[in-house]
Amino acid sequence: MSTPITIESIVLVDIDATTKEEATRLLAQRLVDAGRVTDIEGYLEAVAKREEHFPTGIEGGIAIPHAQSDLVVTPSVAVATSSKGIDFGADDGPSTLIFLIAAPASGDSAHLEILGSLARKVMHEEFCDELRAEKNPAAIAEIVTREVQK
Repeated sequence: MSTPITIESIVLVDIDATTKEEATRLLAQRLVDAGRVTDIEGYLEAVAKREEHFPTGIEGGIAIPHAQSDLVVTPSVAVATSSKGIDFGADDGPSTLIFLIAAPASGDSAHLEILGSLARKVMHEEFCDELRAEKNPAAIAEIVTREVQK
């Protein structure tokens, strides 16, 4: 089997962040610590550039910040839950589920495949409710990998 896109060490339950920049940095740091991203500042710059063009908050309390970068070693989805919610620019309010997608800049389709698969899954309330209710990072990692990675 290929490397799981989400592992326990890149999942944060009830993240202690108040801004999208803070939340993104906490998740990106986990990706760096896990050896999946080589440089946090460069990667965060790529995420911020992407965010300038299109807010990544979507309806239903979901945010999917993402970037393709040469600094990404392994396609990954870092996940955070937030009981308070964090403003990612969604029309319906703050996001309580945040999925930070990191994909290599190479020409492969990993980025679009992960983004498309995740976007389809978050349309299902049961999927989102299950993740919000789960307090075990390993269980969240297993759910996301099982449901999103094909």
